[in-house]
Amino acid sequence: MKLVSWNVNGLRAVMKKNFMEVFTVLDADIFCLQETKLQEGQITLDLPGYEQYWNYAEKKGYSGTAIFTKQHPLSVRLGIGVPEHDMEGRVITLEFADFYFITVYTPNSKDGLLRLDYRMVWEDAFLAYLEGLRKEKPVIFCGDLNVAHEEIDLKNPKTNRKNAGFTDEERGKMTDLLAAGYIDTFRYFYPEARDVYSWWSYRFRAREKNAGWRIDYFIVSNELAGRLADAKIHMDIEGSDHCPVELDLV
Repeated sequence: MKLVSWNVNGLRAVMKKNFMEVFTVLDADIFCLQETKLQEGQITLDLPGYEQYWNYAEKKGYSGTAIFTKQHPLSVRLGIGVPEHDMEGRVITLEFADFYFITVYTPNSKDGLLRLDYRMVWEDAFLAYLEGLRKEKPVIFCGDLNVAHEEIDLKNPKTNRKNAGFTDEERGKMTDLLAAGYIDTFRYFYPEARDVYSWWSYRFRAREKNAGWRIDYFIVSNELAGRLADAKIHMDIEGSDHCPVELDLV
């Protein structure tokens, strides 16, 4: 089973570039998007063989997520059931027979860490949501988590120490999540891999220099360890400031 996640940073823009080509070539069983920046009715995708599920932010041109799946889910949930966290279209959950599958676009703490306090509240609420699902069956979640967990996960850790996405607070929440019984699947397979990133700033020719961050993840609850086959980061695929990430299951 092939699972793919991609922060497209505006789906309409990527549609004018290479989205359909990437979607076809990767041929995922489940393909997730973050930061679609859409409202309902602003785009129509013809994806034969896939069911489409969308969650839109109330604010126009902001945030938003989508899941395209070949397999019909048993149930679908938008958001995490907490009104203060569910206005920005950040979470979609599909229930399948043997696991819950979630795509998430974690809030950015913003320049100057203006949203760090909110981010901390979000992190606790999202983990509580995951743990509630996990009481019923194992959990897989993916998306732009807006954090580079360890120094190995970004090019310039020292100069970014107190910047959004690499604060002690954000990294600590990721540590807490993994300690609660979850696996960062890329590091599961490639614990020492360096210079492998999923996001590059549009500034300073960052992608050309590979001065990036690994902030896009597939994470699974420990119960699914035996089904992990491989994890990939498609650094060669352009079109967004993020590249797609992949998880393969047996």
